[in-house]
Amino acid sequence: MLRTLDLILVGVMTAAAAVTYTIKHHAELKLEEVHRLEAEIKLEKDTIDLLKADWALLSQPNRLERLVNNYNGELQLQPTASTSLVHAKELPMLKSQVPVPEITEAKAGSGRAKPKPATPEPEEEDMMATGSVE
Repeated sequence: MLRTLDLILVGVMTAAAAVTYTIKHHAELKLEEVHRLEAEIKLEKDTIDLLKADWALLSQPNRLERLVNNYNGELQLQPTASTSLVHAKELPMLKSQVPVPEITEAKAGSGRAKPKPATPEPEEEDMMATGSVE
């Protein structure tokens, strides 16, 4: 009987050691993945910093003025007139902001349309002045 109990305990210890090793192995793999992701993040941050520095160098006013003077004959650049600028409220709506039309029962095929309300709803004042043809 003692030998049977010893064999069972040895089996349990072996299974526990195997589970412990498996958990340790998975933890090491996850740690390697974390280190790899941290290295990628650091590389991306360094790239962003480099691109910001490059943009600051390329958009220096003195450099741009020199380029404009050198290529003015080819590009024929002109200053923007203040009347060419628009305010944000004058721009048309985005497609995502356009209201979805309601489907009436007549269009849905029920044969009977919804009655209109007795009082018309007041329309909002159109603040956009785009000059479009109505």
